Amino acid sequence: MGDAAFKYGSSAPEGQRPRERVTEGSRRWSASNRLRLTFRKRDGIALIVSNVVGVGIFTTPALVANLVPNPSAMLALWMVGGALALAGASSYARLASLWPTAGGEYVYLSKTYGPAAGFLSGWTSLIAGFSGSVAASAVAVVMFAGQYFPGLASSREVFSLDLFGFTFAVSPLTLAAAFLILLFAALHICSLTAGKLTQNALAVVLVGTVAVFAVRGFAGGSGSWSHFHSPETHVGTMNWLLALIPVMFTYSGWNAAAYVSEEIHASRRSMRPVLLGGTAIVIGLYTVLNALYLYAIPGGQMRSATNVAEAAAHVLFGPGTSLVTPALIVALLGAVSAMTIAGPRVYFAMARDGAFIPAFARTSARFGTPAPAIVLQALWSIALVMLGGFDQILMYTGFAIVLSSGAAVAGLFVLRRRGLTPVKRSQLIVPAIFALASAAMVFDTVLEAPRIALIGVLLIAAGIPVYALCRRKGTAAQFALLPGEAGD
Repeated sequence: MGDAAFKYGSSAPEGQRPRERVTEGSRRWSASNRLRLTFRKRDGIALIVSNVVGVGIFTTPALVANLVPNPSAMLALWMVGGALALAGASSYARLASLWPTAGGEYVYLSKTYGPAAGFLSGWTSLIAGFSGSVAASAVAVVMFAGQYFPGLASSREVFSLDLFGFTFAVSPLTLAAAFLILLFAALHICSLTAGKLTQNALAVVLVGTVAVFAVRGFAGGSGSWSHFHSPETHVGTMNWLLALIPVMFTYSGWNAAAYVSEEIHASRRSMRPVLLGGTAIVIGLYTVLNALYLYAIPGGQMRSATNVAEAAAHVLFGPGTSLVTPALIVALLGAVSAMTIAGPRVYFAMARDGAFIPAFARTSARFGTPAPAIVLQALWSIALVMLGGFDQILMYTGFAIVLSSGAAVAGLFVLRRRGLTPVKRSQLIVPAIFALASAAMVFDTVLEAPRIALIGVLLIAAGIPVYALCRRKGTAAQFALLPGEAGD
């Protein structure tokens, strides 16, 4: 966006809005198919809920209990994590009001720090952030479904293929996961309406299942309120910070709606209630679930549980309870669906700006979806499934995902310093808290796991020659929407 554009709000008279210089890149963009305005507030909220709530909330509380054994401190930590997620959502809402276009932090980082920074963020989303998470979630769905269909989750190798020095292993498990990935890719390519309805239905079923679990647990379960009271245990500052890392990863995905802001009706007005509303629902779910876990089992017992939700269900309702596994499957299906929607919008935006392979800037003339970008993510996710490398790549690049969102929020300070946004100093308190917390988590990862951080940096840096090659093929358009051009 031209610098002068920030000096005018979306309500500025039409004649006062500056005209942006027309470049070859912007002509290419305007001539291409735009994404359609099809999402409403409820769709954005469902996208956030499905993208956030996954396996983490059923397993992470055990890690938190090991680091912070005091029940009150445990609940407080989840609330702090929720408050930080809300701070990030509020900051992203402000950024989305400046750039209501597809791509999320790719766009925010490109406009604030330069196109290279944005590209590396998008590159991380492609190789790990979305693709790796889709691979991990699809495999987890099949493994949990294996409790009902044992043959489906078999890891017995049918055959393997050596290609370019890599071994792709094919088994019933990997084939079923690949089929699931392709199924959601086809759904979100061929029908925006069916894709939205499926996404919304999965979110509603998930919230309803958690609500039933909580009501049944508190009303008729065999728990005890005495578990909330325990001898005072000192919790060190470092333990708090260490425990906050898995908590924040469990909350990750609160920014999902930002990736589709270009497709949300009246996005400049809608993004704040969508981001804050979706995040608030997740905070409510997480607080209720953690309280239910503590009601069911004491903190000491929680520390040794692999699946805290399963352990709590056994105590509350007796062995053989079948509520948790279906909830996990629904949550994971929702996550695969949500990331199949959100992730490709990043690569689409990169290609449209001329920072990535131009073919991925195309949309389906019939369906209006970024079909090539969806196919790209699906194929890479399947490759990660066959390679079995999604868990390692997620571990190596996890800190970079936190770094990207933290840097995007910190960009509000850069924009204010340049006089490009009318943000008051008092309005920067919330973004400052989020940016500092993100920096602390990244710094802690570098200190505690320097090898993981180094490998992660190398994986991200591998995108630099890709960016240089794409830039050589065509100058990046540096496209930006002027206030009032879209989403209003």
